[in-house]
Amino acid sequence: MAGSATILGGIAGPTLTPDEAAFFREADPWGFILFGRNVDSPDQLRRLTGDLRAAVGRDAVITVDQEGGRVQRLRAPHWIDWPAPLDQAVAGPRAMWLRYHLIGQELRAVGIDSDCAPTLDVAQDATHAFLRNRCLGSDPARVALLGRAAADGLLAAGVLPVVKHLPGHGRAQVDSHHGLPVVEAALADLDAVDFAPFRALNDLPMGMTAHIRFIALDPAPATASARMIGLIRDRIGFDGLLMTDDITMNALSGTQAERAAASITAGCDLVLHCNGTVAEMAPVVQAAGSMTPDATRRAGAALARRLSPADADLAALRAEWQTLVA
Repeated sequence: MAGSATILGGIAGPTLTPDEAAFFREADPWGFILFGRNVDSPDQLRRLTGDLRAAVGRDAVITVDQEGGRVQRLRAPHWIDWPAPLDQAVAGPRAMWLRYHLIGQELRAVGIDSDCAPTLDVAQDATHAFLRNRCLGSDPARVALLGRAAADGLLAAGVLPVVKHLPGHGRAQVDSHHGLPVVEAALADLDAVDFAPFRALNDLPMGMTAHIRFIALDPAPATASARMIGLIRDRIGFDGLLMTDDITMNALSGTQAERAAASITAGCDLVLHCNGTVAEMAPVVQAAGSMTPDATRRAGAALARRLSPADADLAALRAEWQTLVA
């Protein structure tokens, strides 16, 4: 098991540099996250994922944002360009299972074994445009149904889903990449709508927090709030491995090291750091520290669900998916 309570994404390009490899060997992050800048071709991506695992000397988890639509790091011509999730939600759970199973098969074939999906945020009239069409609908029960199908499709492909953004990002009217969203809803309203899909899928192995301030509950953003992390654990019942959303986003304040320390103190298991040089990652790794016993337990439970992909006729599955969404 890794020493550092981090998932790191500071890989500058499509190949791992000697300085990056040496840093990762010493930092020993639990996992890695890739972005479009790291993706060129299937053969290149297989080499990169292999080099990342070789750097830490184990079968580390490698994740990516492959929702489809705007948030998709692997694209044509080598991979399928998927429509936005909301645009296909009407097709139903079988189509959603097929979509994410095919995504999972594409990822696993190049050494990626986790996907930051599905998005379980409930879309509302005021949901910011950066998020709205990444949602699966505006009805919590429907979001939970489709989210379960998406997660099961990924798991059957040997890919660990990361549900996001706990405890719910749908009411946010600000893009958390640029500022801190403030939600004023009362606990009863949040419980009935925002929390409901996450509660229904609280058995899944991994989740990601929201950089949102719920002022009826706590003045701090959920990622850095012990009360909100406690709510995720106790009220929602999520005992999976909990990572932060990217701590380089402008919703959070303080230095990146301070953000990392605050997130771990609040109860997050892992700090997600997506963009930065080796010099910028180093203080984050130090601030995050080693994984706690609870984080190590949850990490082991997540890894136990990373199974070999099920045998599948991918051409037939894609044809079925195309028929369902036509």
